[in-house]
Amino acid sequence: MTPGGEGMMQGGRVVALCGGVGGAKLALGLETALGSGPDSERLAIAVNTGDDFEYLGLRISPDLDTVLYTLAGLNDLTRGWGRADETWNFMAALKELGGESWFSLGDRDLALHVERTRRLQAGETLTSIVGDMARRTGIRAALLPMSDDPVRTIVQTPDGALPFQHYFVKHACQPVVTGISFAGADDAAPNPALMQALADPQLSAVIVCPSNPFLSIDPILAVPGIRVALQRTAAPVIVVSPIVGGQAVKGPTAKIMQELGLEVTSQTIAAHYAGLADGLVIDEADAADAATLALPTHVTRTLMRSHADKRQLADAVLDFANTLREAGQARARSAA
Repeated sequence: MTPGGEGMMQGGRVVALCGGVGGAKLALGLETALGSGPDSERLAIAVNTGDDFEYLGLRISPDLDTVLYTLAGLNDLTRGWGRADETWNFMAALKELGGESWFSLGDRDLALHVERTRRLQAGETLTSIVGDMARRTGIRAALLPMSDDPVRTIVQTPDGALPFQHYFVKHACQPVVTGISFAGADDAAPNPALMQALADPQLSAVIVCPSNPFLSIDPILAVPGIRVALQRTAAPVIVVSPIVGGQAVKGPTAKIMQELGLEVTSQTIAAHYAGLADGLVIDEADAADAATLALPTHVTRTLMRSHADKRQLADAVLDFANTLREAGQARARSAA
């Protein structure tokens, strides 16, 4: 696709695709970098819901909750997931009663799941619920579930298929992965607000956060219409690699790539997003890869250990998108 569109410094919008802790970190950096525009929603964050599942009669949305807690400043920085200042009385009492307890729900976290489930059962959409919770916690960005319809990530293993949370939490990512599928994706409708944002002529950039490509981003792309919308947008699509020096910063990304017969390299990430990405951001540890990649590449520090790191990476990604967009506009003017 050809980059184009209005300059971000003139109030253009940005769409980020993300899931998990790494994606949430960059989403926070982007929100900080963009600030609040005239409508206070310059940033729209499309979040993976393939991880969602039903547990103890409650609807759990792990990636949405991670992004919500992170942007609201409520996340636990030590564990990397859940709420800060958490207590575990509910789970302890449940275990004493012989209840299912392989997935831990903190007492503060439990309130979100109970309220979300209540409102879903009353007929409200997940998008409406998340939007209200985001506003109540002071988040400026628009948090958008990829779909209001159920999509469930299924991990194929030599011993059979596992729902994602069973693979990720119950079995601690130990089974060998032979394939991944997304149940319900073919029948799911994309979030209308996301589709509107991707078609917005004021869209300045689409940022694919450094989330697991297979478990966090592919579920979003599996929802009919989203991949096509990304291919059609005039804004540059920038992918931030989750790989640093041949390893994943967090989670099973590298393990899954190896088990699927893929090299853990920048080249593999670029190939995975072929046809969608206009540019790739890689870490300084992988700087030598830049010369071997077939698409524009920006080298910077991608590890996000502090809030300053998040802001630095967000600024670098937005500047890179701006450069690609201006180059695209120059080519368009030359062709005209």
